Amino acid sequence: MTWIRTLSFDEADEHLQKLYAQIQTPDGHIDNILTAHSLRPRTLSGHLVLYKSAMHSKPNALTPRERELVAACVSLSNECEYCVEHHRAGLARLVGDATLAGRLTEASQLRRDVSVLTQRETELCRYALKLSNAPAQMNESDLSPLRAAGLDDAGILDLNQIVSYFAYANRTVLGLGITADGEPLGLHPDEDREGYEHA
Repeated sequence: MTWIRTLSFDEADEHLQKLYAQIQTPDGHIDNILTAHSLRPRTLSGHLVLYKSAMHSKPNALTPRERELVAACVSLSNECEYCVEHHRAGLARLVGDATLAGRLTEASQLRRDVSVLTQRETELCRYALKLSNAPAQMNESDLSPLRAAGLDDAGILDLNQIVSYFAYANRTVLGLGITADGEPLGLHPDEDREGYEHA
């Protein structure tokens, strides 16, 4: 699960129990990336706000498929298998095909067959890969292909925040040895509702 001690619901104080109650899956599971924060509930609160705001809130110029694709793209680039598993499964739920979701995830690295990607998805991934792998080399011209693909400035900010969130999430996972053992994959908060409960 993780290299550090985590607190179960029964071990948690009232504040942490309230947070746990908001983020559990319908069967009562809490993702390991979230229980990893249990010794410092304030960072769990911050993580939840950032995740929900970047990935599962409206308005967002990126479609749900595009958001999951960018999440998988960044996570694969960072070799974060935990997040790759979760967001490849999220893609599979959206497209209704696990094989296609796997092809989309692999194509996001822009090294092999990219025919499954739209031109817009290709540009989203190109930006995500450069920001992930060479952040100091970013320049204003990197935004031009995104604008040509239909993103306005708010949409570019949406993309930037998803990429930036996964830089944080991937390093949380990799730095604490978090695994997806026993977790349901591909669940996420409903963007049409308040709160963080996964469905």
